[in-house]
Amino acid sequence: MKRQTIRPSGAQLRRRDVLALAAAAGFAPVLGRHPALAGANGPQHGLAMHGAPALPPDFPNLPYANPAAPKGGRLAMGFQGTFDSLNPFNLKAGSTAQGLNTNIFQTLMTRSTDEPFTLYGLIAETIETDADRSFATFRLNPLARFSDGQLITSADLAFSFDLLKRKGRPQHRAAFSLVKSVDVPDERTIRYDLTGIGDRELPLTLALMPVLAKHRTDADKFDDASLDIPTGSGPYRIDQLRPGELLLLKRNPDYWAKDLPIHRGLYNFDEIRIEYFRDGTSFYEAVKAGVLDYREETNPTRWISGYNFPAIHSGQIKKASLPLGGAKGMIGFAFNTRREIFGDVRVREALGYMFDFEWINANLFGDLYRRTKSFFDESELSSSGVPASAEERALLAQWPGSVRDDILEGRWTPPRSDGSGRDRANARKALDLFALAGWRVQDGALKRAGRPFIFEIMVTDRNQERLSLNFAQSLQRIGVEARVRQVDEVQYQRRRQKFDFDMMIGTWTASNSPGNEQRNRWSSASAKMESSFNLAGASQPALDGLIGKILAAKSKTDFIAAVRAFDRVLLSGFYIIPLYHAPDQWVVYSRDLVYPERLPKFASPLFGATLDTWWRPGA
Repeated sequence: MKRQTIRPSGAQLRRRDVLALAAAAGFAPVLGRHPALAGANGPQHGLAMHGAPALPPDFPNLPYANPAAPKGGRLAMGFQGTFDSLNPFNLKAGSTAQGLNTNIFQTLMTRSTDEPFTLYGLIAETIETDADRSFATFRLNPLARFSDGQLITSADLAFSFDLLKRKGRPQHRAAFSLVKSVDVPDERTIRYDLTGIGDRELPLTLALMPVLAKHRTDADKFDDASLDIPTGSGPYRIDQLRPGELLLLKRNPDYWAKDLPIHRGLYNFDEIRIEYFRDGTSFYEAVKAGVLDYREETNPTRWISGYNFPAIHSGQIKKASLPLGGAKGMIGFAFNTRREIFGDVRVREALGYMFDFEWINANLFGDLYRRTKSFFDESELSSSGVPASAEERALLAQWPGSVRDDILEGRWTPPRSDGSGRDRANARKALDLFALAGWRVQDGALKRAGRPFIFEIMVTDRNQERLSLNFAQSLQRIGVEARVRQVDEVQYQRRRQKFDFDMMIGTWTASNSPGNEQRNRWSSASAKMESSFNLAGASQPALDGLIGKILAAKSKTDFIAAVRAFDRVLLSGFYIIPLYHAPDQWVVYSRDLVYPERLPKFASPLFGATLDTWWRPGA
């Protein structure tokens, strides 16, 4: 069959026009096989990282969405911080407004958070790949269009891929650079050659590529911070904007995907008002005054005692602890191992003995937190408390000495204290490790070759400052001077992106299907890549190799073994002093809001900034 090209005559096309054009070109806007898409399995409605998608091609809606949820009303929500850009795809473009992804910008396929990592068609109606995932072919939905009515074509996909590969976020640049070639046979088809890469996640990574409007995106100025209203393909458009203060999103009445099964019961509000607050106190007061409909509380002290005002008692504002499904990530004090002072793993482990979680949790946080023991805590991917399997040991044998014996056997846990705030046993263990690294207490200060052990902890808010000051006081007991410095958001981001810090509190979220994002966090290449999330500067052959094993795993058993081995290597490097996590998500919300009873298995009911399964009855 000869390839043909759909050439719409105008930007605004009605559904029947699109279908007519598609039919004239020989394309059927339903799931099916097309001659241009020859492959082992044919075009599929979804793709899972391991196994098959849980939902069949004719699924009516996502299992955790309420298809009968009414549409209408306004959601008022907030964020702490500010913004000076509406470009979420380039870190050089400034501080980007939150609430743009999924609301304004969409991806080729979209995730079901009821499954570890499965994507279903959205802009791309189907995906095709083979058993080795040596290629990925996407077939566009013939109805897909941008908010200005312009059809989305494979030219937009090729443009987005090229632009994000050159100027996108580090994770885009790293992943997209692996693609061998891109073929665009017609206006609804794009094919990526992934031959020999050995990355089974890459087709899914490509499926999560945001689609930018070629006719409305200035590639030359993509690096610049811009407040120009973007043209996306999502359910909302930006209606009002106050730089750094406010975004008002309004539903697009002509949203092309509003009737797709993947979106039934989602995006239920007509308007989403997003306000920005300079500090947590003003954010909290806005909720208390009823100005906002929703807030996720992260301060345990406030959660315990701060929600005791009339609106709570009258029921106008509700509190809820919603279960958090899936692996718990890592939050902790990150050592910048690019600094000589933190180059010795014994020093890093020693400092960890001085973080008194038991005292802090009891006296500052009302015992609401659990100590984090793994980068994938409370999941089957965690190595904590589990001896390494034969499969793990075979993998790790390629990098002798990369995992400590106690971590290999699953015996290691973060140090526990007696809860007194002055645990002498832990202090002695810390000093013993320092001594092995050549540091000893002299005249009340820890020194080596006459040089005192002094470093700075960079923080960005009062909560981080309070925690860091407590840690610094504990360190004083063994002669270590930790200077806590709070900086504003702009300076904080600039220094973080350039790795211009000694220590900072970092966050590494976890999923039940870790993959390509680990390259941007822990690979040797990312240690030298400005703006990456490799805050610690980790650079180990074992980490590089195991990331490859994770991405190449064909079975769930091989995948779990690779992730657990990876977890053990990270823990053995002592790149982070683990902090803690909450078992639940603490939220306060207006009594006028409702969320589905059925929650997804691997997330809270909140997906990004939209609370997209929630609704307002009678709106």
